[in-house]
Amino acid sequence: MHNFFIYYIERAIISLKVVKELFYLTFGTFFYVFEAFARLLVHPPRKDVEGEIVLVTGAAQGIGKLIAEKFGMLGATLVLWDNNLEAIEQTTKELRRRLDVRVYAYVCDCSRRTEVYKVAEMVKREVGDVSILVNNAGVVTGKYNFTDAPDNLVDRTLRVNAAAHFWTYKAFLPTMMARNHGHLVCIACHGGLFAMNGLADYCASKFAAVGFAESIALELLVLGKEGVKTTIACPYLINTTMFAGCQTKWPSFLPVMDQHDAAEKIVDAILREKLYSLLPFSLYFLMALKSVMPTKLGIIFVNFLGSLDLMDQFSGVPVSPAASCRKTQEPAQLPKEETNLKQTAGNISEYN
Repeated sequence: MHNFFIYYIERAIISLKVVKELFYLTFGTFFYVFEAFARLLVHPPRKDVEGEIVLVTGAAQGIGKLIAEKFGMLGATLVLWDNNLEAIEQTTKELRRRLDVRVYAYVCDCSRRTEVYKVAEMVKREVGDVSILVNNAGVVTGKYNFTDAPDNLVDRTLRVNAAAHFWTYKAFLPTMMARNHGHLVCIACHGGLFAMNGLADYCASKFAAVGFAESIALELLVLGKEGVKTTIACPYLINTTMFAGCQTKWPSFLPVMDQHDAAEKIVDAILREKLYSLLPFSLYFLMALKSVMPTKLGIIFVNFLGSLDLMDQFSGVPVSPAASCRKTQEPAQLPKEETNLKQTAGNISEYN
């Protein structure tokens, strides 16, 4: 009799939990759908980043340089990472001349784990704790079918576009969590949402970057670190050298974005603490369509949009096999009175 009574008590408790969860699900569905529609009309306020330390990878040129510049215009301290010494030196001088903020620059190959950790320690020691991390560095193999692509270029793509995010998060996220303050930014691509012909390794790396950023955002939520925000930006083609020559079949629907406009929209999404920023807005429609469209119809639709031959006119500058095997140097600081650049230097012939 006692066991019978306990059994019904346990069933009642389970039923109450189910009712509670169903209530939360129903209430949450109506509330957050309403909130999403409301935010289409009334945007959340932009947060103040004056005095924040913003680190941007791949900051020597293109979208990374513009994102850094826009944060500098808002009063943030800039930390620029790139593996091109000459380009990052030029960008640093330019930003120091134009902005009234502190600008630090470091040569770092983000695909190398030990190099990321070494340079990260230099940043913490010489600048302070990074509060906004923008993982922007990226490479594209170029005009290859997957089976024709050199193995070292495929490896390089995965290491720069995906694995580098692991190491930068490992280096800077613990401090953000301890302070419950920070912002993680993943600059991905529409290739992290949709497959593209001729870009198998690139899409794989971008899908990985998006999935990783989403998973870390979920971990932070479960851990109660709601002060550490995440933004995942997925722009379509941008008029930089990375995808030079690529054309869009329907420019009114899927335009090749101006890099200044793209950087402005990405920074705005970060300041408004949006989780996702798909550019242009039509990508939201395509994502919804992808979820319900039959596979064979989806292929016809992709062909209609011109995505099957997107890389046919590619004339960008892919990573060369030689560049992907370059040797880096042990960490060594350059004279501050000349450039204030810190260069990682040495004799590391294998990826670490």
